[in-house]
Amino acid sequence: PCLFAFITCVFLLCLQKCGFSELYSWQRQRKAKQEFCLHDGPPYANGDPHVGHALNKILKDITNRFYMMRGYKVHYVPGWDCHGLPIELKALSEVKGAENLSPMEIRQKAREFAERAIEKQKSAFIRWGVMADWANCYRTFDPKYEANQLRVFYKMYDKGFIYQDYKPVFWSPSAKTALAEAELEYNEQHVSRSVYMKFPLLKSPPKLTSVIDGSSSASVLVWTTQPWTVPANQAVCYMPDSAYSVVKCTTTGEHFILAADRVESTAAILDRQFEVMSTCKGVDLADGSCAHPTIPGRVSPLLPANHVTMAKGTGLVHTAPAHGMEDYSVASHHQLPTDCLVDEGGFFTEAAGPELQNKNVLEEGNEAVIQMLQAAGSLLKEEKYVHSYPYDWRTKKPMIIRASKQWFVNTASVKATAQEVLKKVKVIPTSAANRMLEMLDRRTFWCISRQRCWGVPIPVFYQKNTGECLINSETITDVIKVVEQQGTDAWWTLPIEQLLSKEAVAKAGGHDVLDYVKGQDVLDIWFDSGTSWAHVLEGAEQRADTYLEGKDQLGGWFQSSLLTSVAARKKAPYKTLVVHGFTLGEKGEKMSKSIGNVVDPDVVINGGEDHTKDPPYGADVLRWWVAESNVFTEVLIGPVVLNAARDDINKLRNTLRFMLGNVAGFNPETDSIPASEMYIVDQYMLHLLQDYGSKVTEAYKEYDYSKVVRLLQAFCSRNLSNFYFTIIKDRLYCEEEKDPKRRSCQTVLAQALDIVVRSFAPILPHLAEEVFQHLPYKKGKGVFRTGWINASSAWKKPGIEEAIEGACAMRDSFLGSISGKNALEYEVVIVIEPGLLFELMEALQAEETSSASQLNEIMMASQTTLLSELPKETPANANIIKGTFLINLEGGDIREESSYKVIALPLAKAKCPRCRRYTSDSSSTPCPRCLKVITGKVST
Repeated sequence: PCLFAFITCVFLLCLQKCGFSELYSWQRQRKAKQEFCLHDGPPYANGDPHVGHALNKILKDITNRFYMMRGYKVHYVPGWDCHGLPIELKALSEVKGAENLSPMEIRQKAREFAERAIEKQKSAFIRWGVMADWANCYRTFDPKYEANQLRVFYKMYDKGFIYQDYKPVFWSPSAKTALAEAELEYNEQHVSRSVYMKFPLLKSPPKLTSVIDGSSSASVLVWTTQPWTVPANQAVCYMPDSAYSVVKCTTTGEHFILAADRVESTAAILDRQFEVMSTCKGVDLADGSCAHPTIPGRVSPLLPANHVTMAKGTGLVHTAPAHGMEDYSVASHHQLPTDCLVDEGGFFTEAAGPELQNKNVLEEGNEAVIQMLQAAGSLLKEEKYVHSYPYDWRTKKPMIIRASKQWFVNTASVKATAQEVLKKVKVIPTSAANRMLEMLDRRTFWCISRQRCWGVPIPVFYQKNTGECLINSETITDVIKVVEQQGTDAWWTLPIEQLLSKEAVAKAGGHDVLDYVKGQDVLDIWFDSGTSWAHVLEGAEQRADTYLEGKDQLGGWFQSSLLTSVAARKKAPYKTLVVHGFTLGEKGEKMSKSIGNVVDPDVVINGGEDHTKDPPYGADVLRWWVAESNVFTEVLIGPVVLNAARDDINKLRNTLRFMLGNVAGFNPETDSIPASEMYIVDQYMLHLLQDYGSKVTEAYKEYDYSKVVRLLQAFCSRNLSNFYFTIIKDRLYCEEEKDPKRRSCQTVLAQALDIVVRSFAPILPHLAEEVFQHLPYKKGKGVFRTGWINASSAWKKPGIEEAIEGACAMRDSFLGSISGKNALEYEVVIVIEPGLLFELMEALQAEETSSASQLNEIMMASQTTLLSELPKETPANANIIKGTFLINLEGGDIREESSYKVIALPLAKAKCPRCRRYTSDSSSTPCPRCLKVITGKVST
């Protein structure tokens, strides 16, 4: 508890001191040449914040902070998707007698539930450090949002992209509403009661008369996994180009027609012997007809259809136009009835007959049909069939396909343009573009009407007697005007006279407003959120730079936004799509309460009830987890992952602490050393910093934040901690405080600290601000208000790499020869044949032997000697290490391989008690360099 309280206080203090809460409004008010717009896809307002939210919102915030620091004016308006069945169901689950509530009571309960969820999620997003104007978010139930949505609806209707029709749609009996394909999930282990049944031939196909004529019993064999649809059968379909056989059952003498490729497997399933009497083409079945297996007097014609497959079944398909998309197409072509015998709740209607009326089609209704087939002698076999089957993604109950009058977007007429437009959008990763194009290609229509009350009403009026719909520019203008002022509640609360004007009725050829009624359908929530561009995006173009969401939105918000935007104005609402994966447990398994691997972001930040089990990591650990993950695949999280993230940040903090501690007493404005006067190794570090800044910036631009983290870790570990910090400690700790040599490396440390902190600031904003608050010199108004990485192009010196890397190669040879021993106990002798490498080393050490040269600093020895040939007095037992180094300058135009020898010689001098080098005449007195520094301090 004490640790949690401390972390909370530090967090709140940090927010206050660095002005986090005002940051978004500050950057919106500043002058900027460019604007960056990231449009927030609205999370659903139906539950507590989870790690999926954290992944998405933190990715967006990293992006926004990067662009803000680069001088862009960031436009980011957080939003929430507030309508729809999940919210309605959750809200009603809290109410007793919910079935008796009026539409307005349901809407009020749903609105209150959504508002509570929004507040919970909003406070979490703020705690995660997400930068926004949280007082001005968008919600899809806001009146102005709803009005803009209706404007888009009418624009699409007026252009012919929205229409009303009666045809089969995915229907959820459990929710009593139509659903779009994007609202389905598939149960791969669904068990259906499949049946093999026979349809007795009434009229033999003319081309088969000679084969079948005289047979007392000839039938077509049909297989279905949905027996409850048999009462709605209107035809049996065949594939025209496939081969079909007439077979004789050796047991009963009956003749059957089925696909030639399915004879053997069907006989095995039915446990019968079939003798093939004749084989023909599917087209030869034309003009034949069958008796309906359960309805006396009904004729089912044999009809050609291209959707028939030979993969399973009998190659002859039972066709119920009210319960299948392809079936409906066949019926439309041949003018067959498409009557639906199933009501909104999934029960047979009175038209289905007394044996079936009021029976649930997926339960007792299915059983009743099977019994009817049995009684009619048409059932040959029933068996369980496990297959993939669509379920309502909200109620988790099975779907059916059911014909009803609905409103549709004609995606077939808009998808070609949408696909062309999408090809011009940058999609990250590129593979996601192909998936979205394929999804668009498969989509022929989009059912946008829902039979619920918590949503935006479809603004259509119906003539009471004829059912004819009324919608025109006058009606929509009147409705939008009311909605802008009162919201869509007005559709349910106001009398029709206040929604529909006499003038609009007269224009449509009507006489009296009271001859009409308001429609009862609401719009699909994908249409709600898919029109967000019309409300949120600013400017004449109304186009965002980036949409960033999970991969499920390829068939959801990305697609609905594209379709509505292209239909309304022939362009995409986004320039770039960034698609991330889903969150999983750290072993790659789905999160489940039963498994116990659900990660709550609130617990990650604040800790659980038992801090020994669930420690408080803070918001930056959560943000680091997001950034370091390869978000373009599935993203793993769990205790091991979080502990590793915390350890990574602690290592980073140690690096920062070293730099902060060693710029104490240093003022960059007055104490900095010009690059031309610096040690060569210091210039080399500026060269590396310039390269690091460039690579990090490019990684941010590509939304590759895991690469940013890898570059950061590699630079801090390899270039700073393991290399630079190690070799400059002597200069930092032992040279006189204001000595130019010391100021030289302090200049680099100040630049490195600035660049490193700015490079991770979008990812770890709290840590970045903490560092800036502890700088011993003033640095503007915090890291986020003072710009991006400023690494001078003048720091880029490609040739300098050869000098330092050559020296490091020889240092590695030296250290390898004294493995495990103290390098300061040795003098290192370097012998290089005359040439480029020798000249480069001479630039680091002009004199032959030195304990204070730049080369000796890199060697980390007490003394270094640089020679062009091996000295004659070299001990016979000396360990001479040989090596070569390839110099590559001017992009490969200058290449020279030089050999070198390294000899480590123990020093006879004493260890200096101050700098610990073996350069003193006595172990009790400092070496000459240290004595000079001490004397200088005493004298001053």
